[in-house]
Amino acid sequence: MPIDAAKAVSAEPRSTGLSWGHKDIQLYHLGIGAGVPATDPEELRYTLESRLHVLPSFATVAGGGMALAGGLSAPGVDVDLAAVLHGGQTVELHRPIPVSGDATQTSKVAAVYDKGKAAVIVLRTDVADADGPLWTSDTRIFVRGEGGFGGERGPSGRVGPPPDRAPDRTVERTIREDQALLYRLSGDWNPLHADPEFAKAAGFDKPILHGLCSYGIVLKAVVDTALDGDVTRVRSYTTRFAGVAYPGETLRVRMWQDPERVHVTATAVERDDAPVLTDTIVEHT
Repeated sequence: MPIDAAKAVSAEPRSTGLSWGHKDIQLYHLGIGAGVPATDPEELRYTLESRLHVLPSFATVAGGGMALAGGLSAPGVDVDLAAVLHGGQTVELHRPIPVSGDATQTSKVAAVYDKGKAAVIVLRTDVADADGPLWTSDTRIFVRGEGGFGGERGPSGRVGPPPDRAPDRTVERTIREDQALLYRLSGDWNPLHADPEFAKAAGFDKPILHGLCSYGIVLKAVVDTALDGDVTRVRSYTTRFAGVAYPGETLRVRMWQDPERVHVTATAVERDDAPVLTDTIVEHT
């Protein structure tokens, strides 16, 4: 069934309650590869409740990570899950995320763009607690085969190439074989990331890693190496998912650091540096 862009964009915002505690944060951090080495004091900040701080990308899974599902269940949207890919993600932090919280999430389809052979749904989510706004996120959902309805093409989502110099830092992060199985426990149950038969029907040789898992792995690498391990310095984090990563692969993360931003790319080492994340910017204090 085609997307009814006008109906989706004009629908009333939906609000729902979110709550999380230290176990949700610890599970998320483990799902993006934290805790190696297990006794490293730098890793214990992500895994031990008495030292815990919250990586800002946790915003994408808080309360069960329903932003993507919300965009696919909005009025006027009825698509085949096998045709869906996560196109991009932005999280803007209004203040540091607390270790435990109760908040209200308000979401609406901000735009539906016609890319010809595909549609892009932009779901905007604002989250606030009793003390005020916490974060705003934009989830860009790419739906193959749903374009051609005569809508606006929309922005390209490109932020331009990295600076014309060697990266200031390059690190590699190994994706565990069971990384997707662990990450999906934070709320993204799409069988594309676990079921070989479903993945094959969707055009992949085997289950792929969640784009938001790569998103978290890369932000952790940036915070740990370019921001002195201080999660509170992150103001916003945006990326475009340019390709897939597979469990068992290695991500090569290159960083170009400027005074208030880090330009980042992530590639798959074993596939000749095939792009995974591009147009990636971490803005920071």
